Amino acid sequence: MKKKNYIWKKSVNPELKSVSGKSILVTGGTGSFGKSFVKFLLKKYSNNRIVIFSRDELKQFEMAEELNNSNLRFFIGDVRDYQRLKRAFNGIDFVIHAAALKQVVAAEYNPTECIKTNVYGAENVINAAIDCGVKRVIALSTDKAVNPVNLYGASKLCSDKLFISGNNLSGADGTIFSVVRYGNVIGSRGSVIPLFIKYKDRGEIPITDERMTRFWISLEDGVNFVYQSLKIMKGGEIFIPKIPSMKIVDLAKALAPNCKQVITGIRPGEKIHESMITIDDAPRTIEFEDKYIICPEKELVKEKEYIKYSNLLGKVVNEKFKYDSHANSNWFTVDQLRKILR
Repeated sequence: MKKKNYIWKKSVNPELKSVSGKSILVTGGTGSFGKSFVKFLLKKYSNNRIVIFSRDELKQFEMAEELNNSNLRFFIGDVRDYQRLKRAFNGIDFVIHAAALKQVVAAEYNPTECIKTNVYGAENVINAAIDCGVKRVIALSTDKAVNPVNLYGASKLCSDKLFISGNNLSGADGTIFSVVRYGNVIGSRGSVIPLFIKYKDRGEIPITDERMTRFWISLEDGVNFVYQSLKIMKGGEIFIPKIPSMKIVDLAKALAPNCKQVITGIRPGEKIHESMITIDDAPRTIEFEDKYIICPEKELVKEKEYIKYSNLLGKVVNEKFKYDSHANSNWFTVDQLRKILR
């Protein structure tokens, strides 16, 4: 079958062989992902300047004490503050944007605060990156941004659109922006596991709906996927890993097999199932061995053939393709979940 080179607007950007010696800033750097990503970089490279940008001085202090590395720099600031971001981005090569208000219920009851951080904050990151000459920006997203039913998801959808459109603002040789989208992170702060552990000793586990399914990824896999996406990005893509789904009732069985499951009903803004690729995205989606890439809006893939992307060979998905948590081909069993939880 004939191969076709897929050309991005900024295809002049080659794949990074290494990020050694680069200056990297992580917004929300004291969060679950941020800390793991920083530890990953420190383990992999010894000569990088790594900047943690966040608004909690206690978490920064504790992180500095824990890691005790001279390559780390800490900036107290908020993504809502453009001037502070601009100061922090001075001399930075790559930005990983992980800062966000992520609690679904909290966002429903504090909508303007969610918008200020997730939407206006995204705009500030984009403008500061362009103004300071940052080379690459990867923004973390969520499956809740796909066909959103809650404000958190809607704000992240808006954020995704802003970052993709940021490529139009930066010019042909300016900053390139891409997005990484994945599901729930195993054991991260605010996940369902700490909640289930809390209720385990009471003998009852609250289940909002027994039909509920979710995409799941480990923190380690999430960090590695963001790192690999940073290296191959051309600008305007949404990178989506192939990850397993799990049933919420199976998670409860794995964590507390002797506990009664009590159905409590769907919470405000909650979905039964999650999606990471819709049928509307299918014409622009390329499938690879371990990931999907949704191409920029203007780059429509019309022919069903293999496509070269960097050094990878992928194939355009079927026009009716969807990537939903309840229709996934890869599932965690109760035994697998039990091993992970150990």
